Amino acid sequence: MASLPISGLTAPDSVGDLRALDRSLVHSIAWTSGAKWAGQLLAWASTLIVARLLTPEDYGLVGMAAIYLGLITLVSEFGLGSTVITLRNLSEEQVAQLNGLAVLVGLGCFAVACAAAIPLGRFFKAPQLPGVVVAMSVAFLITAFKTVPSSLLYREMRFRALALVETGCAVLLAASMIAFALFGLRYWTLVLGWLLSSALSTGAALALRGHRFAWPRRDSLAHAMTFSRHILVGRLAWYVYSNADFLVAGRLLGTAALGLYEVGWNMANVPIDKIMQTDHAALRRYLLRITEGLALITFPASLGLALVAPDFVLLTLGDKWHGAIAPLQLLALSTAFRAVTPLLSQVLIAIGESRLSMRYGVLCAVVLPSGFCLLGKRWGTVGLALVWVFVFPILMLPAYRRVLQTIALSSRAYLRALWPGASASLLMAAAILAVKLIAGEHAPRALTFSAQVVTGAVVYGLACIALHGERLASFSRSLRAMRALPPTAGEVSAS
Repeated sequence: MASLPISGLTAPDSVGDLRALDRSLVHSIAWTSGAKWAGQLLAWASTLIVARLLTPEDYGLVGMAAIYLGLITLVSEFGLGSTVITLRNLSEEQVAQLNGLAVLVGLGCFAVACAAAIPLGRFFKAPQLPGVVVAMSVAFLITAFKTVPSSLLYREMRFRALALVETGCAVLLAASMIAFALFGLRYWTLVLGWLLSSALSTGAALALRGHRFAWPRRDSLAHAMTFSRHILVGRLAWYVYSNADFLVAGRLLGTAALGLYEVGWNMANVPIDKIMQTDHAALRRYLLRITEGLALITFPASLGLALVAPDFVLLTLGDKWHGAIAPLQLLALSTAFRAVTPLLSQVLIAIGESRLSMRYGVLCAVVLPSGFCLLGKRWGTVGLALVWVFVFPILMLPAYRRVLQTIALSSRAYLRALWPGASASLLMAAAILAVKLIAGEHAPRALTFSAQVVTGAVVYGLACIALHGERLASFSRSLRAMRALPPTAGEVSAS
């Protein structure tokens, strides 16, 4: 889930603390958003190049391995990262024990993944899969050393260092992936990229914030493990319902269909990609600000991608990826909604409702896989995408209702935060459709695509200024005012 790394913040005890929190929020948004967008642009560009060199079968094979290994990845993290970030009263000895526990869990997950390699190959009827699973499982040994150091960096709010590291890793990874593909490594390109990404991020985290190890003791970590267990179960439930569509595609539809669906999913999710515990007024303020910012970015990107997907896929990837167009359009539409829903679980955890967040995750893990099986078997990859468009929003309504009630935020105020991005995006969509209608079917594809993109961007910008200029200006002034606040002693030490 996409989320902003602000979970290390705690309830303010004074006006000075609230000012520091405001500055931290702005710095978090500025640095992490800048890094993520830079990284996403590089990753997207390299994905387009690599996709032209590889085949849907290559992506499907690695996607089969990633379904299982992603689940083991969550177990290997064991919720320890969120525990370190959120429970700020942990002693240095307890943090060292959690660091040791992370390495032990990573080692165990590596062994389990290797043992399951051959059965997975038989389940998916893919003889090359066991070798891919074993190779990709090495990442568990690598990232086990990153869990605690990376979480400490987030807890200390070292957003600038994290942003620079993320961008640097993205540059190296993008260049390496393209080189691997050019050398004709086929699906091993994606495997080596998986391992290289783990190695780069782990090395950077250890260089910035290494921590000693200690043997974990149950009596010392009892409270931390209870909190960690709720986080882990919730994340496992999220993983089940978030990846059941890939499992259905790989098992029922085959390697090629999974590859097409995976590429569509990755492109659709480009736009996406634990605040205070007691101050509900501040929670409302931050939830509305982050939601409004996310909507302004993700709504036009998602809707625009859905409209230009046919021209975009055929121009950039070629005719062999034609089957990715329909799922890409539907998944892009669902991305706009899924971009803001991760904030719900963040708020529930922040107010001490981690068990409730876990229950909502379990509900989705029960309902969504059934939908994927039924619609996927009937309509293939399009059916899988339809579940995200129609079923998932319905399941999220109770979670929205509970969060808004808990922090005393009205539905009207929340929808008002979404309105600038939503209204301007609808006008943008009308302009893109008008361009497509005027161009007709016989116009050059490249010219039509360029005209749609330029027109959509111009109309969206003008609509934001004309309809919501005063509100956006107020939003911008408040952010600049918070950035202009002098740093507190705590912020200086954190940087």
